Amino acid sequence: MTLHSDVLIVGAGPAGLSLAISLAQAGFTATVVEQQPESALAQPAPDGREIALTHPSRATLERLGTWAQLADHEVGTICEAQVHDGPLGQHSALQLSASRSAPGNQCVGAAATEPLGFIVSNHALRRSAYAVAARTPSVRIVTRAQVTRVATLGAQAELDCVTASTDNATSGTPTERLHAPLLVAADSRFSATRRQLGIGAQMTDFGRTVIVCRMRHALPHGGVAHECFGYERTLAVLPLPDDPLDGHALCSVVVTAAAADAAVLMAQNPEAFAAQVQAQFKTRLGPMRLVGERHAYPLVAVYAQRFVGPRCALLGDAAVGMHPVTAHGYNLGLAGVERLTTALVAARQRRQDIGSADALASYARGHHRHAWPMYQGTNAIVRLYTDPRPVPRLLRQWVLQGARRLPPLQAAIVGQLTGQPPRWVRALAPRQ
Repeated sequence: MTLHSDVLIVGAGPAGLSLAISLAQAGFTATVVEQQPESALAQPAPDGREIALTHPSRATLERLGTWAQLADHEVGTICEAQVHDGPLGQHSALQLSASRSAPGNQCVGAAATEPLGFIVSNHALRRSAYAVAARTPSVRIVTRAQVTRVATLGAQAELDCVTASTDNATSGTPTERLHAPLLVAADSRFSATRRQLGIGAQMTDFGRTVIVCRMRHALPHGGVAHECFGYERTLAVLPLPDDPLDGHALCSVVVTAAAADAAVLMAQNPEAFAAQVQAQFKTRLGPMRLVGERHAYPLVAVYAQRFVGPRCALLGDAAVGMHPVTAHGYNLGLAGVERLTTALVAARQRRQDIGSADALASYARGHHRHAWPMYQGTNAIVRLYTDPRPVPRLLRQWVLQGARRLPPLQAAIVGQLTGQPPRWVRALAPRQ
């Protein structure tokens, strides 16, 4: 069977589904192809990842209608961020907060300004995106589908997928061939679709593993996020909404360690692991206890050699897979949704073919200028703050002292965190 839509999207993650919704709102039709079953999209299992969202990202989710699908207890507020170098308390922390007044927000006291950002569980973002996409008339979602071939032809993009009626049955099932003017790869930083399209990527394997989990603690977090750069391990403690069942304070803990060290941490019993985190955080939140499971992920950053090609475009982690230390991965994906939608709407208004190079050029150029400084800056931060040698240690202190004493530098850092960087930062990106 040959089916047609305006855009084929490979990958029903939050970025792919958000693009489908955005395109439908703009008057396009979209087909999303996903290997997972519908049940896994409708009710995703918790995976330990908590996503920090910028103000532009929240605005995008509100426009798409997915923000309204989140329960109050699923949305946390980050009022302030503190960056610590070395053992906690050894040096003064760099304190970052937004400066614009926002009466009625959840930040109180000295941080009673516009929040730096918001924090939502990854599985909640996935669930809300699917809930809206599944009921959008111009969006078709093909689940349990294995993409076997993609091709970009002269007048159209083409995709073959094998669909299964059950999770474990693929052999002997029919192959669907889908055609559209444009194909978008949104199937993870290790995108098989990107490879089939002949687009390479720069990959940076940090040789480290990130462990993510939720923890309960005795003292309130005050909406403050902490990034603690230890010389062997990096610890992030992110504020979460209180437990909706019993009102206990919760945080997200992110431990980054060498692979062997991470394996040891994962093998510890819950009490021993909690004790390690509590000790590294100097008991600032009082006694801590693990809630739920720990999840481990290898740290590999990815930057595609180009974001578009003949009748194709890359979105989300397939375009840029970020190190999580600056929490910009999903925010870049949503920024890409906005840019790509805008580019296709403009092409339609000019009566251009939406899969043409001219139609996609503005998306590629704008997304690269936005993503490149964040990607390179994040990687530089990771290298600088995980290097135990004396000279990098001294340089780290210079950077933190400079940020504390130079308001323009601090403003640039806050701009990056809130998703509204100064123009001079965006202008640093070379041509892709």
